[in-house]
Amino acid sequence: MINYTDLAIAFFIALIATFLLTYPVKKLAIKIGVVDLPNHRKIHTKVTPRLGGLAIFLGVFLGGLYLQPQHEHLPEIILGAVVILITGTFDDRYSLRPIIKLTGQLIAASFLISSGLIIDRITLPIFGVVELEFVSVLVTVIWVVGITNAINLIDGLDGLATGVSTIALTSMFIMALIDVQIMAAYLCIVLIGANLGFLYHNFYPAKIYMGDTGSNFLGYAIAVVSMLSLFKNIALFSFIIPIIILAVPIFDTLFAILRRAYNKENIMMPDNKHIHYQLIAKGFSHRKTVLIIYAFSALFGVMAILFSNASLTMALFITFLVILLLQIFAELGGLVMGGRKPIIYIMKKVFKIKKSDF
Repeated sequence: MINYTDLAIAFFIALIATFLLTYPVKKLAIKIGVVDLPNHRKIHTKVTPRLGGLAIFLGVFLGGLYLQPQHEHLPEIILGAVVILITGTFDDRYSLRPIIKLTGQLIAASFLISSGLIIDRITLPIFGVVELEFVSVLVTVIWVVGITNAINLIDGLDGLATGVSTIALTSMFIMALIDVQIMAAYLCIVLIGANLGFLYHNFYPAKIYMGDTGSNFLGYAIAVVSMLSLFKNIALFSFIIPIIILAVPIFDTLFAILRRAYNKENIMMPDNKHIHYQLIAKGFSHRKTVLIIYAFSALFGVMAILFSNASLTMALFITFLVILLLQIFAELGGLVMGGRKPIIYIMKKVFKIKKSDF
């Protein structure tokens, strides 16, 4: 049974703790030289402290300490989070090579697998529940590493990764309440609280960045929550639900991989061609770009909630809407069809939207 009073208290503990702890973490980051320097790829123009993810982690920890959840996989989840946190912290300070960062993520994933927390089945219409058997470990590793890096890659504008993660976690939280997934609900509520506490410092213009410490931790946490609840859902196409919720970071990452592979570039090296950079290049302001991506994330979150209990016909209709939204999102950022915008052009004609609005 989920105690809503406990959830509310834990939420405010995580929020207030993160909000307050960000101040000393900011001073610590400056003191030990964990700062983000401006360069040709980045938008910010002044030296900004990183390491904000440490405040998020501590806020989540304190909120969780109040809830004191009991779960068979919890020790390994915590160990994995600590490995992710340490790896991210060293990366923020010393700019680790991609292979070292990947090794840390693989170690974190191995803790989950050793505890038995794996993606072992998916649900498909007609076929029903499909056991993944020997490929379940591989699927789990790809999911954990993929989502961890997806959140990391979208962390390119003030407040972007924090907000997108919060929106995704809110959708997961609602679904966890509906399905009475207590552990998932507990993790979601403290993560949401910590994120909102940090967002005050991180929204444009940011006073501190979460750094890889935060983006990797949030990506790992979101992957874990989805494995605890979303992949356990027996709805049609259950495996699509977490993909819809995380559509923005997932597809931005896929576009980045395909783009770099096509251009014969190292897929692990950063660039300034992600969707948020493309939107700014199209003339949107920093703040408006972030809000646009928030809006798309929220739409995908709502669709995922509806999708989780939809009939086959409704699921197919929502799938069509998701694909349509992804196309519009990609056109806004000039990521497809050589920059052409056929869907947006049609929308302008139908709804008589002025050219300047896009």
